[in-house]
Amino acid sequence: MAYAEIRYEVAERVATVTLNRPEKLNAFTRVMRDELIDAFAQADADDEVRAVIVTGAGRAFCAGADLSAGSATFDYAKRDGLSAQTHRDGGGQVTLRVFEMKKPVIAAVNGPAVGIGATMQLPMDVRLASSEARFGFVFTPAAASCRRPARAGSCRAWWASARRSSGRSRDACSAPTRRAPAGWCSACSRPKN
Repeated sequence: MAYAEIRYEVAERVATVTLNRPEKLNAFTRVMRDELIDAFAQADADDEVRAVIVTGAGRAFCAGADLSAGSATFDYAKRDGLSAQTHRDGGGQVTLRVFEMKKPVIAAVNGPAVGIGATMQLPMDVRLASSEARFGFVFTPAAASCRRPARAGSCRAWWASARRSSGRSRDACSAPTRRAPAGWCSACSRPKN
């Protein structure tokens, strides 16, 4: 499959998936959803690929859903003929595909990661944040979840903080990928009161 909104490259047994809409801060679209799902399937099927790195082109990782269509962005009935009961969340589909990966997936967060840009990282095995990274959960708690039981505590704590964090702060880099010691808050890496 030729990709329009991502780049897929394999070098030295590592597949690199780059979200490639830098002019739109790599905002997530249906096309990107389909391409990401295909790229993860391709990486899983390729015995030469040992790990997958996901990053963003330009100055952002992913600015979240592309909202350029305004309110029509979420009018699934008009656009796709779907009801609220039959619609499947595109970000959730990508997140589930990452969760099903047989190979390690690493997020290399090079800039803002908002909405789906943050939640698609939850099932990834490792998240690395540059000093330019920013994380934002800007929707209701029902919109995101973490499915790996070993990470459920840290993902819930990261989610529950409901704040934007930066790659410069220790909590932004460490909370998503490591568990805090007993009696410590994994969202802020500080002792609980």
